[in-house]
Amino acid sequence: MKLTRVSTWPTLGRLTDLRDEIDRFFESPLSRTSEILGWTPAFDVYEDKDNFVVKAELPGVKKEDISVSLHDGDLIVSGERKSETKSEETETYRAERFFGKFQRSVSLPPTVANDKVKAEYKDGVLTVTLPKSEAAKPKQIEVNVS
Repeated sequence: MKLTRVSTWPTLGRLTDLRDEIDRFFESPLSRTSEILGWTPAFDVYEDKDNFVVKAELPGVKKEDISVSLHDGDLIVSGERKSETKSEETETYRAERFFGKFQRSVSLPPTVANDKVKAEYKDGVLTVTLPKSEAAKPKQIEVNVS
């Protein structure tokens, strides 16, 4: 029986290198992508009969590092979660928490009473209450009998 020598396809080595690079990139996705993309806090947006409410998870962010503003019909929440200082005697085994600046915006309907917006920060959750204008609130209309 004659054995045939199998030769390696020349481009297979480059594909293997690419796969290895992709694997290395995703081995520590949180540490690498956070440097590239920053971080984005989670938002919940809902409405009731009187208000629109936006809740943002901002754990570890100090109140003075949060900015809330209204601009051209958008609610803009921005700020920064600062990295903790580490001593030279510590060695990091895993770093999955995001640090750095962030900014999120939510488009608002024109029915928000901009002058009555309130923001509260408690236990790492920012709650922005955006009251509806009186014209936007549902009204009960009485039916007259003739």
